[in-house]
Amino acid sequence: MAAEQREIRDDALDGSQLAARLESIWRTPSGLIGTLMSVDHKIIGRRYIVTAFAFLFLGGMLAILMRIQLAGAEQRLLSPDLYNQVFTMHGSTMMFLFAVPVMEAFAVYLVPLMVGTRNIAFPRLNAFSYWMFLFGGCFLWISFAFNVGPDVGWFAYTPLSSLQFTPSKRADVWAQMITFTEVAALAVAVEIIVTVFKQRAPGMTLDRIPLFVWAMLVTAFLIMFAMPSIMIASTSLILDRLVSTRFYDPSSGGNVLLWQHLFWFFGHPEVYIIFIPATGMASMILATFARRPVIGYPVIVLSLIATGFLSFGLWVHHMFVTGLPQLGAGLFTASSMLIAVPSGLQIFCWIATLWDGRPVYRTPLLFVLGFIVIFVIGGLSGVMVASVPIDTQVHDTYFVVAHFHYVLIGGAVFPLIGAVYYWFPKICGRMLSERLGHWNFWLAFCGFNIAFFPMHILGLMGMPRRVYTYTPEMGWDRLNLLSSVGAAIFALSFAVLLANAIYSLRKGTLAHDNPWGASTLEWATASPPPPQNFDRIPAVTHRDPLWADSNTLPVIAGLSAERREVLLTSLAEAEPQIREASPEPSIWPLLTAIATTIFFIGSIFTPWAVMWGTPPMAITLIGWFWPTGSKEDEE
Repeated sequence: MAAEQREIRDDALDGSQLAARLESIWRTPSGLIGTLMSVDHKIIGRRYIVTAFAFLFLGGMLAILMRIQLAGAEQRLLSPDLYNQVFTMHGSTMMFLFAVPVMEAFAVYLVPLMVGTRNIAFPRLNAFSYWMFLFGGCFLWISFAFNVGPDVGWFAYTPLSSLQFTPSKRADVWAQMITFTEVAALAVAVEIIVTVFKQRAPGMTLDRIPLFVWAMLVTAFLIMFAMPSIMIASTSLILDRLVSTRFYDPSSGGNVLLWQHLFWFFGHPEVYIIFIPATGMASMILATFARRPVIGYPVIVLSLIATGFLSFGLWVHHMFVTGLPQLGAGLFTASSMLIAVPSGLQIFCWIATLWDGRPVYRTPLLFVLGFIVIFVIGGLSGVMVASVPIDTQVHDTYFVVAHFHYVLIGGAVFPLIGAVYYWFPKICGRMLSERLGHWNFWLAFCGFNIAFFPMHILGLMGMPRRVYTYTPEMGWDRLNLLSSVGAAIFALSFAVLLANAIYSLRKGTLAHDNPWGASTLEWATASPPPPQNFDRIPAVTHRDPLWADSNTLPVIAGLSAERREVLLTSLAEAEPQIREASPEPSIWPLLTAIATTIFFIGSIFTPWAVMWGTPPMAITLIGWFWPTGSKEDEE
């Protein structure tokens, strides 16, 4: 009790003293070991973002190789075997190593700032998730460099991925990469849910949560329910291949369609795991540059929840040609069309916001406007392929390739690039160039449509997907050449983005705390934020706190100024409940990730790895959770 009375609280210090003390408590230790020990969500979020974009550029290079191969008839740049590897690596990299991780990366960085807390929940688990993501991606690409890259498509359909048809380790590499990335994704999902539910600033009731935070909360629940399906599927595939189980072997009572059901039960919610965060980004950017709150906040929140719920009822529309009962096909057609309703409601809310606002057409808003146009086109073709007769005709043609690129690139990458321009000043402390930003947008918008719109026509002309070449008599060469030119322009837009980022990091205009005049809490702290995020925890009285309290943002006091501490609040009303110690930096998450990596990789080469890999994992986990005698060191 006496020790508690001697503890210095933040209300006992003035602003400069408190800031200096908190910065010394919350900062990451210096040196290489200190860097590896970091549990600061901002540092880990930056690592996630940079790593995910590195995988984007690698996957994009493979896409360019495929477009060069298909630019003309009977090209010989890639052999059939290498093309299969390139095709598989491109899809796997984009879906598992870029699209989902980059959305979670922005959440790791931004959600704690947006809800007004000093760190993400379970910060050591957050560090562990990043190392697992990094090691899984490196494992995949190193395997590709040594000609053991997967060649079974990013979907790995059985029986083609079974041991009978793929006797090498390529399918095993793919399946184990899935395990790495899903462990990382599930860890981040848990962190986001707990952070949003229990660490919101006092007064941030459920109807005052920023829309990006709502989007990430819905996404986190989708990850929790969808990703165990693909982990079960990939683990069953590994067991079939390595220890001769028969989950997908019809001759022994298995079922090859079981793989498709398990994969697409995850695969279609994954589309919305990618898309829903992008809509949250779009809502934040639109409100800021329309200079007014988003119209229809409750409608958008309910649309996000409805989209997440309905996404679990769509997976069978990927399987219309597998011989389903007609009643089942009809039900999944209806649900596939129904999900367009909540997405459409969000678009109407965004248009109304722009219509009623005073838009300022800066680069982030341009990318959001481009997203709306492209996503509407992709949504229209999505309604088309949701119909059984149309899907039967265009299934496995380039029409489907065009559709999902319009939905995934138009629906996720365009708002993501807008988010890069929007939050770059907050993350890096400097503004990106507007002139290069406009070049970036127009090259991306024009290049994307030139690249992918002709694929609709190619699909209707009968060009199948996943072919490495074609004959001149098919008449596909001109449209393929046009598509390849568009892909080159689209790739150039990312080169402009990279050049803009490098130039701006060195010579860009310094950003002040809130360069866009935005309304949410991440702009209430310095750019970039200090290690503790906020010297004093803000108190929220409005959905747009920086617009409602433009002069002085209310704060609360009472947290410790001697140790890492966060405030826990109630779920619905965000009323203060208890002070909670936040863990110190630790090397154990990295060591645990290394032990887990050895276990995962070794297990696909020898069953003995399971036995010999378990003790190192146990030792590192014991070290991680070993009591230290102080609350702040315990998770």
